[in-house]
Amino acid sequence: MLQLSGGGRPDPDPRYGAYPQPPIRAGHSSVEYDPRPSAVREARAEVRRQLEGWGLADRDGIGEDLVATAELLVSELATNALVHAASRFRLTLSAAHGVLRCEISDGGRRVPQVLDAGTSESGRGMFLVEALARRWGCHQDGPGKTVWFELGTCACDGCGRRQS
Repeated sequence: MLQLSGGGRPDPDPRYGAYPQPPIRAGHSSVEYDPRPSAVREARAEVRRQLEGWGLADRDGIGEDLVATAELLVSELATNALVHAASRFRLTLSAAHGVLRCEISDGGRRVPQVLDAGTSESGRGMFLVEALARRWGCHQDGPGKTVWFELGTCACDGCGRRQS
């Protein structure tokens, strides 16, 4: 872990819409990691720590599912950053208005693609993101990119379900 930061809101570009400040019992966290294999494990642990701290890990039976899914998808994106960008990466977590947004920013320019899960040993990370996230996307950030996904944090009708 290199640096903790609470600054900067995600997606300042107007194409991504307004991103309001988190309400009480939610939050924003950003941590930068060196490009080493243990960083993926550290990022997963950070996801769990933050969601527990924000009270999202124990909510109406969906908390553990939320944590497990967020950990899995963050580890996939962090692994992609290590393998394809070989640069430092930043994990940014934001929770507001029933949505958890997880972002991985790295120095690479290669845009991720969803591949058929098939039987290969690699290439399934974005397939999992596509299958499990409410929404996901990628945008260029100066010399690098940010890949993000969103998960629902409540048991409301439609919350957390994939938007068509």
